[in-house]
Amino acid sequence: MNTAVDDATQPVSAPDLHAVPARVAADARPAATPADEWNRTAHAAMAAMTFGLSPISLALAAIDWGTHLAAAPGKCFDLATRAVLGAALVPAQVAASQQDEDENNSGVAVHAGEADPRFAAAAWSNWPFHLYRDGFLGVQRWWREATRGVPGVEHHHEQLMSFVARQWLDACSPGNFIATNPVVLDATVRSGGANLAAGARNWLDDALALSASRAGVHARGPQAFVPGRDVACTPGRVVWRNELCELLQYAPATPGVAREPILIVPSWIMKYYILDLQPHDSMIRFLVESGFTVFVISWRNPGAQARDLGLDDYLRDGFLAAFEAVRPRCGAAVHAVGYCLGGTLLAIGAAALARDGRHDALHTITLLAALTDFSEPGELGLFIDASELAALDALMWRQGYLDGSQMSAAFQLLNARDLIWSRMMSEYLLGRRTKRNDLMSWNDDTTRMPYRMHTEYLTQLFLDNDLAAGRYCVDGRPVALSDIEAPMFVVGTERDHVSPWRSVYKLHLLTHNALTFVLTAGGHNAGIVSEPGHAHRYYRCATREPGGAYRSRNEFVKETPAVDGSWWLAWRDWLRERSTGEVPARTPEAGLGAAPGEYVLES
Repeated sequence: MNTAVDDATQPVSAPDLHAVPARVAADARPAATPADEWNRTAHAAMAAMTFGLSPISLALAAIDWGTHLAAAPGKCFDLATRAVLGAALVPAQVAASQQDEDENNSGVAVHAGEADPRFAAAAWSNWPFHLYRDGFLGVQRWWREATRGVPGVEHHHEQLMSFVARQWLDACSPGNFIATNPVVLDATVRSGGANLAAGARNWLDDALALSASRAGVHARGPQAFVPGRDVACTPGRVVWRNELCELLQYAPATPGVAREPILIVPSWIMKYYILDLQPHDSMIRFLVESGFTVFVISWRNPGAQARDLGLDDYLRDGFLAAFEAVRPRCGAAVHAVGYCLGGTLLAIGAAALARDGRHDALHTITLLAALTDFSEPGELGLFIDASELAALDALMWRQGYLDGSQMSAAFQLLNARDLIWSRMMSEYLLGRRTKRNDLMSWNDDTTRMPYRMHTEYLTQLFLDNDLAAGRYCVDGRPVALSDIEAPMFVVGTERDHVSPWRSVYKLHLLTHNALTFVLTAGGHNAGIVSEPGHAHRYYRCATREPGGAYRSRNEFVKETPAVDGSWWLAWRDWLRERSTGEVPARTPEAGLGAAPGEYVLES
């Protein structure tokens, strides 16, 4: 065990920012040959031009799809028939829509049973805009059929071609252009072009901010929420620190607290304060006010010097080191909570502790939108294949890390319709600046991923699925999630593009312990930050008892009624029921400074 664990109770002075020293593990890769360096240099140059995406992967998918489509005359005939009938039916649909316009002015464009919120305005039903709308939706539907169900096409290639077709179609939507968007034309006439002038200013501001970001300057705008001032304001102290992370302990808000403390392990792909935003939507404040002693890990934002930090470093010097720092302060097993990638790390650490006979170390385990089986990663899997990883590996090898803006671009592509094109239409064509909120400001406060760690994560977990298969090793020996005996509370979100809930649910197949599964409204972030009082929130909750029979995902949804409100309340009650009593409130020691600490402020 590293000295960071042995010296857990001793304050450690903060090293220079971004100066995390490289560590080469015993299982480090063999030294690269000149040929390897040449290959990586070429791959890195190509990856830089394609923003980390692999054109080879796309070309292979296109060849697979195109050749199999050419060898499927029945599919080709069906697509040709759809094209001809679709073109012939558009005038009839237009006439019908004009006839029914006065009777049914719902404001939602419908084409072949499909509603599209991009064309919700009533003006899209007027001539000639309904022609643009219906023609576009017809082409969109045709391409969806063309890229699916082609006999012989590899599933990954089929998904990739469907994704690429959707990206191009979303870019060509009539809503993205002034001349074909009735809402923009109306706004332009009414304002005398002021909307376009405001949109041009918005575009210029964004272009300057992007240029500054690429130059390494991450200035916070006037509307930004600053950690320690606007967000991350829950009172607490930094009680321990090493080169990789800080441990924060929060001041109690009740005279007594649960005997078992809560240790939160956030993902290092994000700043921890997504769980401590403003007081009204802070999960950490909610837990403190509910009578718990709360600790959270604040990860350091690594620079190029941290290129050789691996998953083993994050496990040993992150979760396990923080866990050992919490135990002497509270003298009890902990309620461990992991979010996103932090949840995956927690699952690995819990399996390692159980393998080594330390079943009583973790009193309960909560996983928030965290994958443990990566066989169905959703659309994020589109960016994970051997060719794509080679390109990404080369790009990170040259930089020493994967930059936050590069990760953000990949996530935005998964929901480009809402995150890119709809936003551009609103801000650049209508001139309406989106009002900033705390979650949006946090999302812009990006982090980096060390080269070695991210390569191991994508290869061993995403590509090879070693954890679910029982091949993932800690200290040279494999770990199995089935060894975990602590009860689990697992949360998935309905619209999660990062950790699809159907994949999160597969933890039922890998464990036999008591497992409470919650499916909540929202996406990867908003579904977790779902405080009491938040409008339009609901969740489904069911428990599988130890050794209970498996229930399919569809059965879970069908048989589990939705409950209005925040799942936080159900989780609080679950934690209380599994705590072993109450002790006097624990006040954090003076430590190394006040929360939110130093590492969260690094850019």
